[in-house]
Amino acid sequence: MLLSHALRWQRKEVVALVGGGGKTSVMFRLARELTAHGLRVVTTTTTRIFVTQMAAASHHLIVQDEDALLAHLPQTLQQHGHVLIVGGIDVARNKAYGVEPTLVERIVALPSVDAVIIEADGARMKPFKAPAQHEPVIPSCTTLVVPMAGIEAVGRPLDAASVHRPERIAALAGGALGDPITPEMVATVLAHPEGGRRGVPPSTRVVPLLNKVETGEQLATARQVARLLLQVGAGLAPAQKGDRKGSPLLLEKTPIDNVVLGATEADDPAREVWGRTAAIVLAAGGATRFGQPKLLLPWSGTTLLGQVVDRALAAGSIDEVIVVVGCEGERVAAAVSDRTVRVVVNEAWAEGQSSSVRAGLAALPTGVSAALFLLGDQPEVTPEVIEALVQRHRQTLAPIVVPSYRGQRGNPVLFDRAAFAELGQLCGDVGGRVLIERFQQSVERVAFDAPLPFDIDTPEDYRRFGP
Repeated sequence: MLLSHALRWQRKEVVALVGGGGKTSVMFRLARELTAHGLRVVTTTTTRIFVTQMAAASHHLIVQDEDALLAHLPQTLQQHGHVLIVGGIDVARNKAYGVEPTLVERIVALPSVDAVIIEADGARMKPFKAPAQHEPVIPSCTTLVVPMAGIEAVGRPLDAASVHRPERIAALAGGALGDPITPEMVATVLAHPEGGRRGVPPSTRVVPLLNKVETGEQLATARQVARLLLQVGAGLAPAQKGDRKGSPLLLEKTPIDNVVLGATEADDPAREVWGRTAAIVLAAGGATRFGQPKLLLPWSGTTLLGQVVDRALAAGSIDEVIVVVGCEGERVAAAVSDRTVRVVVNEAWAEGQSSSVRAGLAALPTGVSAALFLLGDQPEVTPEVIEALVQRHRQTLAPIVVPSYRGQRGNPVLFDRAAFAELGQLCGDVGGRVLIERFQQSVERVAFDAPLPFDIDTPEDYRRFGP
């Protein structure tokens, strides 16, 4: 997966890269991806980069007179596609100096500029850091901040040989100098308002990037950090094992959006994108073919609906379960009242399944990356199927992910948030099938060697399949 896709790039994006673990390489990699798609990209720094690194840019300009540079930039971009702008060069020190944040604001305002990528602090070539009081320098027009860390830092000692500003890391993460760096330390610093989120403008997306994820062991470690980051982003502080100074500060709810796991020197630089996934259980129908509220029928020691909800709760990749009720709403809601779920009442349930889809989407919390829709009358969809669909979404960020049971498309179906707007426009007694057929070229299919899950639509179905 391309980095630009993993970061959910939008036109006129202004991204600031902070932290450690290869910011300059990421900056130029992003620029190459975007220019390959015909976009005109400016890279720059508000700190400094090495002169030898400038060769990665197609062309560079040095700021001498801002007005003259801005007048010349559109033509240069038209010619080269990617232009690096620096404030000055000291060849003897091998340093190219940064530009003023106000210049970045003027650059992105030019119609000829599609994207600006900024290296906003330094890390002295270390994989992990915490910022000092004078950094990072993030322009107010920034739309995306990417706090970075090289995953190889985990396991190393917390000292100056391994990281930049170890004393600041210790202060933020609650550790001690010399301790092994843990996934909890990395997550806490990247999400901390005085760490990876320091200086982030209001309403700016924050997407941490865990870089240099190359081995299976590193991937497992990066996944652990990603889980912790998303917990922190929901207002939870990760636990510190053996922490002699107590737990880290309880971090307020942050705008951490997704977490990218990647190896930016690889052909496919983004290996996985971790976000929050909600399961929406559709349980509002009138069961007209059955003749009674079928979701309340006994099933495997619970009810039919309880079985579906329990399967969703058992999937570790699901962050929240929403149950949409309608007909016999109070009775149906009572069947899952002892579970950790959120019940949403669809007053317009008689209009058909699309009304429940809309009700479920409207109930999603801010920051959800995907929604997985389950039918309340399909009790044998397994947690393993749910996990596999979420994992394929992490690997692709596809707009729709569907299961294929021995060649037959079935349920549940996962929709990326990029599809939410169109999904919410459906009308009548239809679900996401319309979108699946409309965008079949973009649909990811996960194959399962298992029969198609059955529905309990009629008393005969219940007698045939029921416990």
